[in-house]
Amino acid sequence: MKIEHKFELGNQQITLETNRIAKQADASVVVTCGETMVMANICAAKTQKPDIDFFPLTVNYQEKYYASGKIPGGFFKREARPTERETLTSRLIDRPIRPLFHKNFKNETQVTLTVLSYDSVVDPDIIAMYATGAALAISGLPVAGTLGSARVGYIDGKLVANPSIQDMENSELDLVVAGTEEGVLMVESEAQELSENIMLEAVMFGHDFYQTFIKEVQSFASKTEIKTFEVPSLPDFYEGLQKDVETKISDPIREAYGLVDKQERSQKLTEIRSSIIDNVEDDQILAATTIIKDIEKEVVRGDIIKNKSRIDGRKLDEVRQITCELDILPRAHGSSLFTRGETQALVVTTLGTGDDEQMIDSLDPMHKQHFMLHYNFPPYSVGEVGRVGATGRREIGHGKLAWRAVHPMLPKKEDFPYTLRLVSEITESNGSSSMATVCGSSLALMAAGVPIKKHIGGIAMGLIKEGENFVVLSDILGDEDHLGDMDFKVAGTMDGITSLQMDIKITSITKEIMEIALNQASGGRKHIIGVMSDAISEARTKFSKHAPQVISITIDKAKIKDVIGSGGKVIKNIVEVSGAKLEVNDDGIVKIASNNEESINKAKQMVEDIVAEPEVGKVYTGKVVKIVEFGAFVNFMGARDGLLHVSQISQKRVENVSDVLSEGQEVQVKVLDVDRAGKVKLSMKEV
Repeated sequence: MKIEHKFELGNQQITLETNRIAKQADASVVVTCGETMVMANICAAKTQKPDIDFFPLTVNYQEKYYASGKIPGGFFKREARPTERETLTSRLIDRPIRPLFHKNFKNETQVTLTVLSYDSVVDPDIIAMYATGAALAISGLPVAGTLGSARVGYIDGKLVANPSIQDMENSELDLVVAGTEEGVLMVESEAQELSENIMLEAVMFGHDFYQTFIKEVQSFASKTEIKTFEVPSLPDFYEGLQKDVETKISDPIREAYGLVDKQERSQKLTEIRSSIIDNVEDDQILAATTIIKDIEKEVVRGDIIKNKSRIDGRKLDEVRQITCELDILPRAHGSSLFTRGETQALVVTTLGTGDDEQMIDSLDPMHKQHFMLHYNFPPYSVGEVGRVGATGRREIGHGKLAWRAVHPMLPKKEDFPYTLRLVSEITESNGSSSMATVCGSSLALMAAGVPIKKHIGGIAMGLIKEGENFVVLSDILGDEDHLGDMDFKVAGTMDGITSLQMDIKITSITKEIMEIALNQASGGRKHIIGVMSDAISEARTKFSKHAPQVISITIDKAKIKDVIGSGGKVIKNIVEVSGAKLEVNDDGIVKIASNNEESINKAKQMVEDIVAEPEVGKVYTGKVVKIVEFGAFVNFMGARDGLLHVSQISQKRVENVSDVLSEGQEVQVKVLDVDRAGKVKLSMKEV
């Protein structure tokens, strides 16, 4: 029999339902809000696979086109590989639930989220988060706390919880926060240069808002029967092995982490690990691997907490050395090489026309995207050998983070009619390549002549917390991220934040820690932007000679059909004659693009000739296109013809028009009159 629980959350009615659909899953919950419905199904293996030293959790969020009454576009009329939005939402849900699981639980676990209905008002990503939290609560899986979430907007100077999709169009902030009763676990956002105080207030506002949801989920869970999963205990030999390994490698690990060079440090650590793994029994390898990781964590974290001593010897708030190079690719429209310590991003800007815009097929109506940012993380960037294949979830996620940081500073499409594509090739990585991508993107855009309002810089912050003691680290290394408790990325301008992303590996952090991290990040971000400004302080006023030139002119909507012509005949002729590309939209905006300025000017003149209205009394140069008994028709303005009556050809009487004019002849004519029907009367004798 189905179990249902209804409640109000803000101004929304939420329904949680279980025990009707997918009853063979370990947990299945359908959440309804408005006419948006998302189903969450969770299954976990009953036993752990051998030789696994990580938690194999997979989150799959999928949008079914039937949810909005659509059939997928393209040749294959079914949902195929995940879209970018589906991948990003999967990551959005994975990040806050992963740290909730007990550290000894390593059974393969899969969370599948399916959008069943979509009303174009309630965004399904937050509803999917709610479905995940409710399903986890009744799954019996070993998780610490109940997951809650909220979207926070900033509209007309006020914070708004879970605004509609339509309301978000007027918001200066799109922030998603998730966590438990105890605190915040994840933040993802895009903002219009908001201050640190507003961003912090928004995070805490969202945290307070979802407390109601958590209480309602707990009430819902109390109505169900929950089968508890057992957490495996540690083997009997674990404690003795731990002491033995600790005695042998604690000091060597401390020495290894004292090496500044990443490759040298990695090599030394590999040797230390091998010295233990190669000398234990086969059934102890997994335990020994876990113990070594814990010792590394303890050594590094302990030194940072006690001695304020970082791996590479920097101060807690010190940013690594930065170099910014421009124009390193001769054919690119704009390029930069941004290097910060051992992290390096080669970022390239390409300018395109409207034909290059990306078509987005989703649950919403088909639309175009004129700004793309693609991030690539090849194996060689960390000195490894690996398979190069399809774009991974991590690459999509990091690319979108950089996209959110840069997007608020781009010029409006109507002011800058180009399609923009940024590509970030991570050529070296040791800590926050996504923030290096943000910095490199800002440099490459300015180098290409894209009129971005200000430089955008980014920095990654870390946290080491032991009991009540904690330290916040600026510009973290890869190892500090891996061994720390927080990855807190902040991007923005000198004047405010444009993107904020936070992931917590412990159960939660306090408002005090977030405030310290945001303020420390502000100083680091401004320092980085200062170095970037030394390389280039504002967008160039001239494009690369290899970049297409694009201009826009606006014509009367009633003239669109004249510019296009029957079957596109007129616009094709303009393209052929001028050599430029033309695009005409329904608002009467004509975009003309070419690498050649002469081609653009010719196409522009041809369009203006077509849409121009003849002026009475003005003299035009025309061509005779047809001779008739009572005169001739003269093409004198684009495709516009006028009648030259036999009485207006000459001061003398003309008996036979053909005696005076011939088809193709160029003549000077004056406009005498334009009647209501648009017919034009011309005169040669008045010239």
